[in-house]
Amino acid sequence: MDPIESKVNSVIAKIPLLKKEIQKVIIGQEEVIDEIIIAFLAGGHCLLEGVPGLAKTLLVKTIAKALKLSFSRIQFTPDLMPTDIIGTEILEEDHVTGKRFFQFNKGPLFANIVLADEINRTPPKTQAALLEAMQEFAVTYAGKTYPLGDPFFILATQNPIEQAGTYPLPEAQLDRFLLYIKIRYPTADEEFKVLASTTGTERPVPAAVIDGEDIVYLQSLVREVFISDAMINYVNQVIRATRPDDSLVTFVKEYVRWGAGPRAGQALILTAKARALFHGRFSVTLDDLQRLAYPVLRHRILLNFKADADQINGDMVTAELLKQIVRPSKSMHE
Repeated sequence: MDPIESKVNSVIAKIPLLKKEIQKVIIGQEEVIDEIIIAFLAGGHCLLEGVPGLAKTLLVKTIAKALKLSFSRIQFTPDLMPTDIIGTEILEEDHVTGKRFFQFNKGPLFANIVLADEINRTPPKTQAALLEAMQEFAVTYAGKTYPLGDPFFILATQNPIEQAGTYPLPEAQLDRFLLYIKIRYPTADEEFKVLASTTGTERPVPAAVIDGEDIVYLQSLVREVFISDAMINYVNQVIRATRPDDSLVTFVKEYVRWGAGPRAGQALILTAKARALFHGRFSVTLDDLQRLAYPVLRHRILLNFKADADQINGDMVTAELLKQIVRPSKSMHE
């Protein structure tokens, strides 16, 4: 076997091992785990939404342990300042020469995986500092630029209830998250297993199966996954159909205020490629695109007041789009 092919196969084989290690600790939530891993492979950040007690923090910590990457947690509060997450300069003294100088003291943002817990609890100024780092993969302080970790992932959480005293992320900032993942309540069987396994003496510990070098290599492989022109055209049609002025879908014209931008199409193609690789394939299928359409578009479609009144959400709009947009025939995308 060719050495390059051998390396590719060995690294791809680690993906199911990663999921297996995470599932030692996290019971259920299979779709959530899959989507987070897919976001890692695609090199993007995630916004996780779920009510308290659904193990969001434990999930992120478990993933960090299984990935053999550095991890930090930032608890966002109304009094958190940008320097609390980026870092600040402190006055140091050279004991040999006696000269004083400023030394940049790195903040918790300088880790491979950063959990931004309850991001909507902190003011826009601090949110903006985090989101700038997400976009640039670097921070600037006192005119000097400091690169962040490689790989670098932000996993932000927000609570859908108790909205008093929160600062919701503007749509332009939400767009910087590759996926918006909703964590739902477990099934009755899953909840039984959670209750049985978390109230005893045994505490499973995930093994580190993938390191940073593997993740970076997998991210480069994702870019090489094949997608046909017919599939790209399908993505283009879906994204353009989210915009009321351009859409021929009545549902969109009735309930959508603003549609998704080109970044949504890029995100959908990239995450579909990552999903293909996640399943050991080097070609994107229609199923890849349709499965990822929901977390990709969920935060990129702005609904109007009528949608609120009729209890219409973004996932319903996406479902309608996928139903109405003509799918490429099998022969066109195989």
